[in-house]
Amino acid sequence: MKRFIIPTLLVLLMAGCSSTPDAEQDAAPVDSRSTSGGDVATVTANGVDSRRLPPELTDPRSILSRRSIYFDYDKFDIRPEYRDLVTAHAKFLTNNRQFRMLIQGNTDDRGSREYNLALGQKRADAIKKQLVLLGAREEQVESVSLGEEKPKNLGQNEAAWSENRRGDLLYSGEF
Repeated sequence: MKRFIIPTLLVLLMAGCSSTPDAEQDAAPVDSRSTSGGDVATVTANGVDSRRLPPELTDPRSILSRRSIYFDYDKFDIRPEYRDLVTAHAKFLTNNRQFRMLIQGNTDDRGSREYNLALGQKRADAIKKQLVLLGAREEQVESVSLGEEKPKNLGQNEAAWSENRRGDLLYSGEF
């Protein structure tokens, strides 16, 4: 079984690395004058200002500002304490069809590189599946695995590892 899974994952990973131009990459500046911060607003093809997110996504008092879902060791099921968070993000995506989300699945650095890539993908896919079941459109949500490549904490103890076992939720304009 492992002989089949690993080559399949490698082929999928290589296919995911190839890219074709996306309409969002061809965004045109809305205004060429600099704002006070020196930013130039860019509106993507789907109407999202890449420089700003709605306040509900960035306000620390909003549940939507929480963008990481943590997992138990060697698991990819969403823990009960994150169900309300996933539900809130699904509702936001349902009510704001112009937004897209990228879910990055992460692992701690224990285990082989291949195993961690597969586990990170399972974590990202579990979040995506839940969002879609709660009303987000499949094409709004993309899931990828970063495996152990993007740790939040470089420590080598359980506290550090638990911070690295996560799925990060990024919205249009953040990726």
